Amino acid sequence: MAPFPEGVTRPIQYGPRLKAHVVYLSQYQLLPCARIRELLTSQCGLALSTGTLFAFNQEAYQRVESFAEWVIPALREAPTVHADETGMQVGGKRYWLHSATNEALTWLAPHPKRGQEAMDAIGVLPFVRGVMVHDHWKPYYRYPDCRHALCNAHHLRELTAAWEKDGQAWAKSLHDLLLDMHHAVDAAGGNLSADEAQRWRARYRHCLAEGDAECPPPAQPPPGARGRAKRTKARNLLERLQAYEDDVLRFLEDPAAPFTNNQGERDLRMTKVQQKISGCFRAWEGAEIFCRMRSFLSTAVKQGLAAHTALEQLFAGEVPDFMQQEATVQAA
Repeated sequence: MAPFPEGVTRPIQYGPRLKAHVVYLSQYQLLPCARIRELLTSQCGLALSTGTLFAFNQEAYQRVESFAEWVIPALREAPTVHADETGMQVGGKRYWLHSATNEALTWLAPHPKRGQEAMDAIGVLPFVRGVMVHDHWKPYYRYPDCRHALCNAHHLRELTAAWEKDGQAWAKSLHDLLLDMHHAVDAAGGNLSADEAQRWRARYRHCLAEGDAECPPPAQPPPGARGRAKRTKARNLLERLQAYEDDVLRFLEDPAAPFTNNQGERDLRMTKVQQKISGCFRAWEGAEIFCRMRSFLSTAVKQGLAAHTALEQLFAGEVPDFMQQEATVQAA
């Protein structure tokens, strides 16, 4: 009797390419187990159980432990980090998916809570010292050691609503001005000189001054009345844009500050697609597997490595080139 080939340790054993293909279909193409089983049966003549498919995903999750240990420090040191969060269903209960990403890296992590406790536990945002881009949710401002940049895509939508629904002319002017600023920064190669930025800031303040005249604060309540005077949505937006001018306009001079947080929102979008296709996660382990694998595959694609190729390298025991190169740069 001849010995088993190298690496074969069981009478029945599936190879790394099949495992990579299953995990690719499950975690990247987001197919449910039933559809993966049907595909493998019809195309490959393989009748794999749901438990076997899940075991492949478990193995992949364990193999990317080194990626998790690599990407978190890399994001902490990154010049730009996009932060966002969204709800997710696990076992029929509400949980939260948090993201810390940029154009080159992705890290997604589930947590039972939404706020600072979750962000601290995940371990990226408390250590960011570059630019943190977000949508002005207050817990992000509990990290004072970074430079905050607000998502102007959100501002543009709010200004459009203030103009179209409430007839606020200042909102239309500021909407157009923000877009002109964005085009000017792009034309200048990513940031403006201090003098140019100051001229744009003067126009920004002029728009807000017009807003103060058009949308004044509410009258003070009479003496003895309880509570604050109610403000309109347009007034709240105006006061927020005044108070956070530096963070709204950080993209003018800081090349690490983008105009929007669209990168962060794109990196979360596939989670919503997954839940539409396959429903909620039945157990916490499934949510953890999905988030870590999605982080690994998203990062690989951003680094120019095809998702399927990254998985084949993973199951072959190889470390992706982008992790080795980044580690070399950081060490240098």
